[in-house]
Amino acid sequence: MSATTPATAQENEASEEYGTAPLCGVELRVKPVTAWRPSYLRYLREGDYDGWAAGALHEDDVQTFIDLDATFEEINEFTASAMTSAGETPGKSGARSASSKTTRKR
Repeated sequence: MSATTPATAQENEASEEYGTAPLCGVELRVKPVTAWRPSYLRYLREGDYDGWAAGALHEDDVQTFIDLDATFEEINEFTASAMTSAGETPGKSGARSASSKTTRKR
């Protein structure tokens, strides 16, 4: 198992595509939704926006997000825009939908 060198980490980050979304007039970079962990969505549901930002945003944009100290309304608009930019519509689940047919036990 090889260790990741700083140069390799930087190269990997450079090849990763980010979406962008504005918060208080500042464009912040957001990881693709497919790269998010379930904990990021849990942070959003629980209102832990700093925790979400630490996982979902580009590492150089996390402190900017925190420093902007946006209102809940601004953050909600930003996260909705960020999710759309990063590849998923807010409220849309990646989970399979239940079958519309009912099954009956025999």
